Amino acid sequence: MAALAEEQTEVAVKLEPEGPPTLLPPQTGDSAGEGGGGTTNNGPNGGGGNVAASSSSAGGDGGTPKPSVAVSAVAPAGAAPVPAAAPEAGAPHDRQTLLAVLQFLRQSNLREAEEALRREARLLEEAVAGSGAPGEADGAGAETASALLSRVTASAPGPAAPDPPVSGASGSAAVSGLATGPAAPGKVGSVAVEDQPDVSAVLSAYNQQGDPTMYEEYYSGLKHFIECSLDCHRAELSQLFYPLFVHMYLELVYNQHENEAKSFFEKFHGDQECYYQDDLRVLSSLTKKEHMKGNETMLDFRTSKFVLRISRDSYQLLKRHLQEKQNNQIWNIVQEHLYIDIFDGMPRSKQQIDAMVGSLAGEAKREANKSKVFFGLLKEPEIEVPLDDEDEEGENEEGKPKKKKPKKDSIGSKSKKQDPNAPPQNRIPLPELKDSDKLDKIMNMKETTKRVRLGPDCLPSICFYTFLNAYQGLTAVDVTDDSSLIAGGFADSTVRVWSVTPKKLRSVKQAADLSLIDKESDDVLERIMDEKTASELKILYGHSGPVYGASFSPDRLWATDHYQPLRIFAGHLADVNCTRFHPNSNYVATGSADRTVRLWDVLNGNCVRIFTGHKGPIHSLTFSPNGRFLATGATDGRVLLWDIGHGLMVGELKGHSDTVCSLRFSRDGEILASGSMDNTVRLWDAIKAFEDLETDDFTTATGHINLPENSQELLLGTYMTKSTPVVHLHFTRRNLVLAAGAYSPQ
Repeated sequence: MAALAEEQTEVAVKLEPEGPPTLLPPQTGDSAGEGGGGTTNNGPNGGGGNVAASSSSAGGDGGTPKPSVAVSAVAPAGAAPVPAAAPEAGAPHDRQTLLAVLQFLRQSNLREAEEALRREARLLEEAVAGSGAPGEADGAGAETASALLSRVTASAPGPAAPDPPVSGASGSAAVSGLATGPAAPGKVGSVAVEDQPDVSAVLSAYNQQGDPTMYEEYYSGLKHFIECSLDCHRAELSQLFYPLFVHMYLELVYNQHENEAKSFFEKFHGDQECYYQDDLRVLSSLTKKEHMKGNETMLDFRTSKFVLRISRDSYQLLKRHLQEKQNNQIWNIVQEHLYIDIFDGMPRSKQQIDAMVGSLAGEAKREANKSKVFFGLLKEPEIEVPLDDEDEEGENEEGKPKKKKPKKDSIGSKSKKQDPNAPPQNRIPLPELKDSDKLDKIMNMKETTKRVRLGPDCLPSICFYTFLNAYQGLTAVDVTDDSSLIAGGFADSTVRVWSVTPKKLRSVKQAADLSLIDKESDDVLERIMDEKTASELKILYGHSGPVYGASFSPDRLWATDHYQPLRIFAGHLADVNCTRFHPNSNYVATGSADRTVRLWDVLNGNCVRIFTGHKGPIHSLTFSPNGRFLATGATDGRVLLWDIGHGLMVGELKGHSDTVCSLRFSRDGEILASGSMDNTVRLWDAIKAFEDLETDDFTTATGHINLPENSQELLLGTYMTKSTPVVHLHFTRRNLVLAAGAYSPQ
């Protein structure tokens, strides 16, 4: 243990009611990111989705603030010491000695002697809170204290480094670089706590003094240990390979050991998982210290701790190995750059791990998906639907009275009763329904009565719109909800709108002609249109670059009384490729090139769900009509299904061989359609995919999911085009599928 404590200096500012800030002795904790009861709370639990950089909060006891809050500032070895007030208990090595003695007395259950010495030294209880309660330490605790005591008493005067938090009782929250309780950005005492570090501060963390010739030996030793572990632990511990490889390589590059870095990369990059190959390609271009400055990928990887979810048994196995081998370099990286989310229970299998990993920053923390989400639907406004002539009673040709058709009860339709999982009706301000909106809803209800009920025995027809000679480069497609218009966005900055009904598109008359129109007439909306301009196509100009998104919106989505954005959803580490509003309008889902899907609360802008599992950038999203489930598609060709309420992946649909560009549920929610760059449309049985879900308390708490090995039993049909990638899908109100794409000659 003594050999694991050479790399960092920690200064803590104690908030006193009166007087200047005073220094507390450095604290030792249990594990990187380990919290009480097998849970962790390292930083904001997904709120806002912002990356926790130089300041975080740890709450091993559930995040309850202590009466005295300690804000710690961590400085790497070799960096300038953090300025602070005069010491309270003598020279630095004397403070370390006092701490070590107190820790040893506590672990030896000599409570009276500990209290006496504490009164003598006038130290607070919080200074050794990280060492755990009496009798809770593991077998290595006494050895750790003894080693720490012998090391400190033998050290020369000067700034001393604390022992890394690897010993002590489980549930300790004193983690290096973290503050107990919620620590707000700003200045506390004399230590500045920044929300985002600058480039120099980020890179300085790699200023380690390890022997560059030993890096390959360190990594090889850990690799051999993991590969020789039991199968149940090997899969979990193998998650360490990629983040350790990246950070060890960056340390070598930053410290200008270019030859050693090149040799290290060539020797071990082939051992990484295939879904990290794009990241490794970027990493291979960083061969000099100058290349690291301003590189977004490197900064993202450095400022956001890589999250690993590991069982307690596997973690203890790793900890004992690093203690025995005294592998300082790897342990420092684990402490500084990784967030280990420890859970109690059986280790996860290789299949369970592979289903959840792959994003730029590892898995999502379990705390990030525990916020309450109102996924239910809002109560529909009361609108009377007038009867059509065909619905009225009358006599048929044989003179017998007609029978009324029974109304169909669609599973996916919005309920007229209040959903218990729905948000309050006034949670966010919704616009008042205009007469045109009510008219559209009436038409929608009438169409619903004629909707085809889909299922495995009744698949929908598919109408495909092919864009021929699209030399401008088709980049986006959308269809109106009533399926009357189709719009295409192109790389030449234009938006082209077509009418797909006999009704042609017309422009508004000139101002002089409009003044002659009777504004009180019933058909005023028809009279303002110029019949001379009627055509099937209109071209819209205005953009100065490729149009990557097109959408027909029936609401007043843009707030024209503000020139600033009403909400900024910040948190993704790379470009956002797709967005989708939840059916109840209270949430927005976003898919990103960082290989994560996030769900944002429109009310306050907080990130309430983070979904990981895709192995490539996400390009398509869709919510089920009842609002409970989310389907996502990415460049990895997989379609993943998510339970929004529990924050869990509940399904995986395999079949596409290229990017999934579009996803849509049928209007009743029984069929899921997926369109891909592999020139196919596939239909999936959504009802069967979501039935009998395992969402018990254990599954929710641990994230253990058991996906079926073969999803082909959910595949209802595959429909191929000649040579047209499927860019967009749309279900009409009667459940006809409309698909669109640009012909791509081979």
